[in-house]
Amino acid sequence: MTNCSSQQSLREKYLHRGTIPAFQAREDMRVVDLVESFASAGAFNAGRLAEASKLFLKMVEDDATICLTLSGALTPTGMGGILVELMEKGLIDFIISTGANIYHDLHFALDLPMHRGDFRVNDAELRQAKIHRIYDMFLMDEVLVETDHFLQDAVDNGSGHNVMSSAQLHHIIGKVALEKSPYPERSFVARAAKLDLPIFTSSPGDSGVGMALALLKLHGGKVTVDPDLDVLQASSIVHGSKKNGVLTLGGGSPKNFYMQTQPMLEMLLGKPCKGHDYFIQITTDSPQWGGLSGATPQEAISWGKVRKEETRNHTVVYCDATIAAPILMTYGLAKAGKRQPKRLCQRFTELVAALKRDAKPL
Repeated sequence: MTNCSSQQSLREKYLHRGTIPAFQAREDMRVVDLVESFASAGAFNAGRLAEASKLFLKMVEDDATICLTLSGALTPTGMGGILVELMEKGLIDFIISTGANIYHDLHFALDLPMHRGDFRVNDAELRQAKIHRIYDMFLMDEVLVETDHFLQDAVDNGSGHNVMSSAQLHHIIGKVALEKSPYPERSFVARAAKLDLPIFTSSPGDSGVGMALALLKLHGGKVTVDPDLDVLQASSIVHGSKKNGVLTLGGGSPKNFYMQTQPMLEMLLGKPCKGHDYFIQITTDSPQWGGLSGATPQEAISWGKVRKEETRNHTVVYCDATIAAPILMTYGLAKAGKRQPKRLCQRFTELVAALKRDAKPL
């Protein structure tokens, strides 16, 4: 009798979420319908994608300050277009990206072509033809040269002071793209400048943007990106927000740069911080290899990076970001109401001053 009651109790504990229906595809099915179908089954990474999509909507409705982190080179795929839509609707408040995403985004504003290619090619022939390959995408050498010239001119002529954060540098580049590029509406860097939305890069020298800056420095350029300012500005945004959340595409340095804002605040304030409220990651990396890209939100709890009380607000989707992110983002665009832009670039002085005021003495 005891075994039967124990079995029944355990079944009630584990079988309360309902049964899995047969998937019903329709020729008029929308992305929202697809996500709801994934949610009904809740299985494998389709289920996690549905969780993530709904969690993104919850972040928006909770008026959390939302960070988007971008690893690798996602913008050559054209993903910058949907980022523009998210920013216009107020669904992203700041971005942490590799420099590659910023650099390649500018091709679209400058009307410099990215070509569909193939990964099964003779790379020596591509080298001879001055064609560069990003897996199955091609771009001609002239695209890089023209983008480099644009960056050098933008930084050389657009900066009013010498030492700045990467967010301030990208704001300058975005403003020049708004004014001088033929298609600024195609660029998330340009749109971010229009909305005063910060774009940080945690490794400013590791891209075409950093290379262009280094070339200017060799020839007497005065602009210097100070990574310490990035750390303070990003931490001040988190410190000044009631709730914080992140959508991480891939992993890498941008993911860590966002996650470290909580330990940084502990150092600055001299007291434990609550951790980030929301965490969504879309990645193909696994935790067992020990790298940060695959580290789970559960592991982040041990570092105080995410709230231990809110584990239902953490989810990881194991999928190619070029597949899963557009689905999640389209769901968010369809379901979320518009939010007013926070215009955080305009508030850096105020936010950093508040952080300094609350910081413990050395």
